[in-house]
Amino acid sequence: MADNAQTAPSDVELYDIRKDMVALIPALRAFARGLCRDRVYADDLVQEAMMRAWASRHTFIPGTNFRAWMFRILRNHFYSNARKHNQFAVWDPEAAERILVQEPTQESGIHVEDVNKAMLKLPAQQREMLLLIAGAGMSYEDAAVVAGCNIGTVKSRLNRGRAAIKAMIEATPAEASV
Repeated sequence: MADNAQTAPSDVELYDIRKDMVALIPALRAFARGLCRDRVYADDLVQEAMMRAWASRHTFIPGTNFRAWMFRILRNHFYSNARKHNQFAVWDPEAAERILVQEPTQESGIHVEDVNKAMLKLPAQQREMLLLIAGAGMSYEDAAVVAGCNIGTVKSRLNRGRAAIKAMIEATPAEASV
């Protein structure tokens, strides 16, 4: 118990810490306002720093810079809060409604169906090249080996097939039926 009595701060030291803490409030407020640029939040930061300092007063080493110790507590608390708050975003309801709108999936399904219908209308050789190169991801050389033709023929069939698909998809319904 003798060790606890020696390490525990005396009443005089506690009085000095209280007096020093109260004297630092204006400087801590100014520092906090500079950090966060919000008067109310700055006052909250100072209050929290004072509470943390009081709870940790036994860790302060007499003879060291008390002012720096207090400012460090406030600074660390500010940055800890900033890290926590950066994980969460405050959304304006109107902005969130504009931003968080998911495009309807029906339209992409229609496009896929349009491509499927157009592919069925292509000649077999053009459809085969589109499926080998665009669908299966083969190189021109591999597609030429599979189809048993020259690379130039593969490129020609692929180009004509792509152009035909594009024309069929972009055509209006009246043009497509003609």
